[in-house]
Amino acid sequence: MERSLETQVSQAVDAWLAWLPRWEPATHRGRTAPCRRCFGSPVLSAAGLGADVPHGVQHGLSTRIKTIVDRSVAEYTALNLPMLQAELDQQAARNRARSYRPGEGLDPEFEGLPMDPDPLPGQPFLFTIAGLAEQADADVPALPPLTDEAKAALRQEVGLADDYANMVGREVCTILLHHRLRIQAAVAEFVEPQIEAMLADLTKSLDAPFDPHDPGEAPRLD
Repeated sequence: MERSLETQVSQAVDAWLAWLPRWEPATHRGRTAPCRRCFGSPVLSAAGLGADVPHGVQHGLSTRIKTIVDRSVAEYTALNLPMLQAELDQQAARNRARSYRPGEGLDPEFEGLPMDPDPLPGQPFLFTIAGLAEQADADVPALPPLTDEAKAALRQEVGLADDYANMVGREVCTILLHHRLRIQAAVAEFVEPQIEAMLADLTKSLDAPFDPHDPGEAPRLD
């Protein structure tokens, strides 16, 4: 029997809660561009994960919920939108023909994130993972062009798929509201203590203007 949306969301939250104790703050330099999946996401708002929650914590949940919406839209498309389904099948076959697919098979915590770090000014990369993926994509023949009539019909079916995705997304957000308490409790237990420890270490590492135990002359203030 097909699982209900309530069951799928509950299982996604359970999986995220099971992963959360393994989360640790990132020690590398942060990215300048916001994550398009998480920035302003109604899913995260419904879950109660605000801007004060680290992005790595947010991303693991938003990706799991996105998978539920994508799966529902895929089922709807297969049953009701034949042109769009045919186009997706052709694109999937083309993707499988690529020799290098670094963005596939990733854990939810990493899916959808940029494959390369932000470049440093004056220090270009010799190569990038994204560049290698684009090169592999260019080696695969493009899909055959569509007629104007086919493009118009395809646009109509894409619009219907978008409407369905929005409907499922609203329902998923409503379901997530019932999980907010346990989501926020887990953040308070596993995330906030690590952030507080980082802030405490940062405070200790800041240099004082002078050492009060130094017998030398204190700096003049005039």
